[in-house]
Amino acid sequence: MISTTIFPGRYVQGKDSRKLLGEELARFGSKGLLICDPFVYDNLRHEFEPYISSQVEIDVVRFEGECCDEEIARLVEQLKAFDGQFVVGLGGGKTLDTAKATAFEAKVPVAIAPTLAASDAPCSALSVIYTQTGEFKRYLVLPTNPNLVLVDTQIIANAPTRLLVAGMGDALATWFEAESCKQSFATNMTGRFGSMSAYALAHLCYTTLLEYGAKAKSANDAGVVTAALEHIIEANTLLSGLGFESGGLAASHAIHNGLTIIEPTHAYLHGEKVAFGVLSSLFLTDKPAAKINEVFNFCEAVGLPVTLEQIGLKAVTDEELMAVAEASCAEGETIHNEAMPVTKEMVFAALKAADAEGRLRRQKG
Repeated sequence: MISTTIFPGRYVQGKDSRKLLGEELARFGSKGLLICDPFVYDNLRHEFEPYISSQVEIDVVRFEGECCDEEIARLVEQLKAFDGQFVVGLGGGKTLDTAKATAFEAKVPVAIAPTLAASDAPCSALSVIYTQTGEFKRYLVLPTNPNLVLVDTQIIANAPTRLLVAGMGDALATWFEAESCKQSFATNMTGRFGSMSAYALAHLCYTTLLEYGAKAKSANDAGVVTAALEHIIEANTLLSGLGFESGGLAASHAIHNGLTIIEPTHAYLHGEKVAFGVLSSLFLTDKPAAKINEVFNFCEAVGLPVTLEQIGLKAVTDEELMAVAEASCAEGETIHNEAMPVTKEMVFAALKAADAEGRLRRQKG
């Protein structure tokens, strides 16, 4: 059996590490395109640009807000017009996925500098492509991981805590999905089997969340970098990225993708919807009551959603939930990496069961 594990070329994390970004970029060339998400473009560029422009020339462009084929094409043209030798993505998950896809299309190196720890997108050789209106379209599997991932933990500590918590929701899926792939001999994102290292890193991601999640949330609330916050940022960004990519995906992310077909969920973050996908997957895969309780306790402790209402679906109908279940089970979806055959009826029941458990717990206070 051949296994394959993939990693970013270089991972840099720590307080004020943004000051090293220009030095790191100079290894890729003398000029490049800097793609900033809208908030970063308007509010945070000044925190990064002096440390970049002292070493390399950059063309700064504002990301239009959706990782879609049209936006990628626009940015490729801008890079070519500038004769850029690399791409930098600065901001949140969709900006970073767009930067990776742009660099892939232009055949240049890519550096990723997340300003949030809201997803595991930064380290992966994957871009999630949506339509222009925000519906999931496809996964773009890239031939290589980012050449550089640089995470300034003070920048992340200054960001809203909800975003860090959403990252924990995304990371929460890592071990459960990797374990499902291991049990079913399903392949990972490379199309090959996961390694012992990948599964171990996925489990470390889960135990790190349980041990440090609530403490990291408190630190983020205070806007300070602590050891707990460093650990959770690494779990959200590096461990989750390595774990999902080299371990594999299963039900949690497929359910997330299904949830995106209902418009009210678009107002909620990727990791918030993934977290509800995790809770649903616990019922789908018949996890022990103690494990279900442990995961619900964690979600409640850090503020992740435990009911459909908390992701905008208070008035959702059974017909709509069945449509979610059907989309989750579409041909090629990662839910088929689970260790047993999964039907839309099973997913529908799991969604309802997770919501009922969450509502019951909230009623009890």
